[in-house]
Amino acid sequence: MRITVLKKMVGSFTLSLFLMSAPTHAVAASATVLQAKQEAEAKGYIFFTAHDEIVAMAKKEGRLKLTSRLGNPTRNALINGFRQKYPFITDVHVEEISGTEAFERFLLEIQAGRAKGWDIAHIPIDFAKEYIPYLMKNDILGMAKHGVLKIDSRMIHPVERNMVDVTSSARVVAYNRKLISEDKVPARWEDFLKPEFKGRKFILDIRPLAVTTLVPAWGLERTLDFAQKLAAQQPVWMAASSAKHNTLVATGEYALFLSPNLDNIKSVMAKDRTGNLSYKVVEPVPTRIADHPSGILTTADHPHAGLLWHEFLASPEGQEILDKHELRASVYTPGSVIEQATRGKKLSVVDWDHFTKFQEYVAKVVKAHGYPKADN
Repeated sequence: MRITVLKKMVGSFTLSLFLMSAPTHAVAASATVLQAKQEAEAKGYIFFTAHDEIVAMAKKEGRLKLTSRLGNPTRNALINGFRQKYPFITDVHVEEISGTEAFERFLLEIQAGRAKGWDIAHIPIDFAKEYIPYLMKNDILGMAKHGVLKIDSRMIHPVERNMVDVTSSARVVAYNRKLISEDKVPARWEDFLKPEFKGRKFILDIRPLAVTTLVPAWGLERTLDFAQKLAAQQPVWMAASSAKHNTLVATGEYALFLSPNLDNIKSVMAKDRTGNLSYKVVEPVPTRIADHPSGILTTADHPHAGLLWHEFLASPEGQEILDKHELRASVYTPGSVIEQATRGKKLSVVDWDHFTKFQEYVAKVVKAHGYPKADN
C-alpha cells in the first residue's frame, strides 16, 4: 500500500513538473514571435503573430481583387479552391494582365494613385524595381519563417520580404525526332556552336530569355561570349511565340529550338499527333523562380485576404492546381512537374537577387546577339 501511495506521489510530482514546464515552452515560442514582430515593425514592416488574427481580419474584408498573368482556367480553379477554403471571402476578382504595354499602363496608374480597388498586383520582370515602392510592407518572409503563414520561405523575396512567387519555369531544347536523333541533339549548350549547327539549323528567339537565364550559373561575361557565338551560327531568328516555334519543330520545318519553356513544349507535345516533337533537358537548366511574382499594394482595401491568397497559392492545393493547368508549380514543391524534370540536375536559377537585374542582362545579351530581327 505504501508503494502504491508512493507511485501516486511520484506520478503527481511528475505531472506537476510537466504542467510547470509546458507554459515556459509556450511563452518562449510566443516570445520569439513577439521579438520577430518588434524587429519587423522597427524596420517599418507589418507583422502578425497569429494566423487566426489574419483570418479574423480577412473575414471583415470579405473581398479580394488582383491582377495575374495566369490563364483563365487556372484563375477560375484557384478562385474556386480559395473560396472553398475561405467561404467568407465571397467576392474574388482576378483579372489577367499580359504584355509590356499593359504592365506599363498599370504601373502608371499605380504611380498616379489611380489604381485604387486593386489589392494584389502581378510584378512584371520588366518593371520590377518600379513596382517595389508601391507594395505594402508586410513581412511575409518573417511570418513564413515563424509559421504564421505556411509559405516556403524560398518563394519570398529575401530582402524586400513582401513579394511572393509560387511558380517556376525551366528551359529545355526542343527537337524533331525524325530530323535529328536524340544522341545528336546538343547535350551541352556549347554544342550549339558546333559546325554542323551553323546556317539556319536551329530556332533562336530574338528576345533571349533562355540564354540570359544562364547568367546565374555562368556569369555575365561567359554568357555574353556564348550569345555572340550563337549569333555567328546564323540561327533562324524568330519573335517570341514558343507555341508557334514548337509547332514548327513538330511539323518538321526545323529540327531544333533553343529553348522553349518546359510547360509550353509539353502542352504542344500533348497535341502533336505525329509524335515527332520531343525535348532534352540540358544542364545547367535555365530556371526562373521569380517568374510570376506578386505583392500587396499599399492602397489595398483587403490586404489580409491578400495574405491568405498568397498562402493558398503556395499550399499543396494551390500548387496542384498550378501544375494541372499550367505545369508551372514551383521547383521547390516536391513532385511538381518542374521539380521532377530538374531533379538531381545543375540549375541556373534566376532567383530574387537576379530578378531585379534580369532586364539589364537581357539588354546586354541582345547587344551581344547583334540586335537581331525576326526572319520573314
